[in-house]
Order: sequence, then C-alpha cells, then structure tokens
Amino acid sequence: MPQLSERGFKMPASPIRKLVPYAENAKQRGIKVYHLNIGQPDIKTPEVAFKALKNFNVKTAEYSHSAGNESYRKGLSEYYKKVGINISYEDILITTGGSEAIIFAFLATMNPGDEVIIPEPFYTNYNGFAVQAGVKIVPVTSYIENGFALPPISDFEELITPKTKAILVCNPNNPTGYLYSKEELMQLSQLVLKHDLYLFADEVYREFCYDGEEHFSVMQMEGLEKNAVLFDSVSKRYSECGVRIGALVSRNKELISTALKYGQARLSPPLFGQIAAEASLKVGDEYFDEVYNEYIERRNYVINALNKIDGVFAPMPKGSFYAVISLPIEDAEDFCIWLLKDFDYKGETVMLAPAQGFYSTPDAGKNQVRLAYVLKVEDLKNSVKILEEALKVYKK
Repeated sequence: MPQLSERGFKMPASPIRKLVPYAENAKQRGIKVYHLNIGQPDIKTPEVAFKALKNFNVKTAEYSHSAGNESYRKGLSEYYKKVGINISYEDILITTGGSEAIIFAFLATMNPGDEVIIPEPFYTNYNGFAVQAGVKIVPVTSYIENGFALPPISDFEELITPKTKAILVCNPNNPTGYLYSKEELMQLSQLVLKHDLYLFADEVYREFCYDGEEHFSVMQMEGLEKNAVLFDSVSKRYSECGVRIGALVSRNKELISTALKYGQARLSPPLFGQIAAEASLKVGDEYFDEVYNEYIERRNYVINALNKIDGVFAPMPKGSFYAVISLPIEDAEDFCIWLLKDFDYKGETVMLAPAQGFYSTPDAGKNQVRLAYVLKVEDLKNSVKILEEALKVYKK
C-alpha cells in the first residue's frame, strides 16, 4: 500500500469535533444532546444576506478577483473605519473563512521550522494551520486563576529564538473569553518592534466585548505598519459560519502581495459568500445591540450558575462567547466521553470540548473544558442541571 505523507500523520484531529461519533450514537439512542462544544451560534443570520442571494441575478457564476470583489473590499474598508481602523481596500485580501487568512499569513511570512509564540490555551486549529505551513507553535501559558490574562512580557521574551517570526493573539479570546486590554497589546507591540517580529491578531469576535469594555485592535497602534496583521471573519459577527468568508488585513504591502499569490493559486474566494457578506455590511446597530444583550444574558446566567456547583470554577469572560472552566475531576476528556456514552439526565445530556486540546503543554488543562454559550438561556439552564447531576454520579 502506498505510504501517506508525514505531514498528514502530524495533522491533528480537531478536539472540538473528535467526540462527534459519541454524540451521534447518543442521539441514535434517543438522547437529546445540548451542543456547547462548538462555536455555532443559534443567532439568526441577517435577513439582508439571504435577500441579496435571492436577488443575485446573473447567468454565469464567475470567478471573483483573487483578492475578493473590489466592492466588498471597499465596503469592508468603510466598516473598519467605523470601528477606528483606518485602512484602504488595497490592504484587504478576502479569504475562504478566517482559516485561510491565517494559513496565507503563515505561508507568506514564515519558512518551514520557523516559530510563532501563542498564549495557551489557544484556538486548537492554529495547530493544524501550523502543520500545513511547517511552522512550530511555541506556547506561553496563561492561567485560569487570573482569568487567562496575558502572561508577563518576560515570559514571551524568554521564548524568542532566531527562529521566532511572530506572536499571535486571539482578541477577544477563543477559547477563554479573555479580552486583552490596550495596555497589554501595547506591551506586545514594544516587544515585536524590539525583536522585529510580526504581531498576528485574530479579531473575529470584535463585536462581542462586555461590561463596558471596548475592543482595541492591533491595527490601531502606531509604528506597526509593517508588523501588524489582522485575521477577520463574518462567521461570528453575522452568525454566518457557513458563508466561509474571512479577511487578511495589513498595511504591509509586501505581505499582502505575497499572500495574494496564494490567493491566485486557489483562484478566488467564494462568490456567493461574498455577496452575502457584502450585503451584511448594511446591518445596523440594532442588530448588534440585540445580539449583545442576548449574549450578556447567556453569559451571566451560565457563569453564575456554574460557579454554584461544588468544585467548579468559571472565570467571567469579558468577550467572545466561550469560557474555559475547571471541574472537580482528573480527566476532562474521559468525562466528556462518559457524558455522551454512559450518562443522561431525564433523557438528555450535554456535549463539551475537553480543554486539553487547546493547550500545547502536555497535561495542561486536563481538568478543564471549553463551553460555548451559544444556546438560549432555557437550554443553558438544562445543560447546567445536567452537568451538576453528572458530576455527582461521575465522582462516585
């Protein structure tokens, strides 16, 4: 039998989706499963996006420009200006989801064997993107005890080697929900300038900042024109995960032109996705106000309820719609499998994501899970009750 590639063997399976067969088997047994394992919001997609697709009247679905439709990039440039990011449409490369933006950035800026430092726990698919690009992720650990705040800058600096090319932060953070402050990002900016590194920022959850906190973008910092690189997506902003439209943004013209070569190789980003995404730019503040209020209610309920369970600790997230929580158990993956395979409460159970898959450090986060509060409060109430009863049985 022909051999598969070493890269293929190294490509990690998603810890978010690896338990799906257990969930499917539970459903086949008649068990209702509450999916808190994945960031798929139940928020409605703006109607204007569907109307644009229905009214799109052409006889041929042609390739778009490899950088994305100019009208969409210009519209996106205006959106960024409204949130304090002054950039030209020429600084934007439209991608197939935020995932492709990250891959293109890795490929355009790093050679095989180069290193990128990322605070852990981090979005687990960064591992897969790094494998595809032949890049090594170097983790710097943040801790649940202080809500996963940015580790001390000295911790970052100790990890910098001649192979280090970039630092990557997700802000607001997936999986922790932490919102990095302007002061924290300024500290990072000084470090990347000192060592001539790129500062990558995954800002797809920009609209989801709570308690009066405001989002501060790496694109708002002066002096980082050659260093700052923004990853973005419409997946969460407009609840359009299936649209698969993202963006790579940088004032570094050479970086964008290099990434565009990869864009040309894949020809063009999705045509119909761009139509929906461009139409969504017309969405007003009332949409985001409604979504914001919904997530605040969900967050406040689930975090407060979880902290009332004996042995559970859930830091209050300041952004996104995730939380990493610690449970009074030794092996969260075993517990998550058991929830789907062997437990139900009144014919229902809950699916969570073991947090160990979001760490690179061995055994880190072993007693933690990531929870996505993307379901309505009634479902969250049922989920918390299920978790509370499950822990009583599991610990026995």
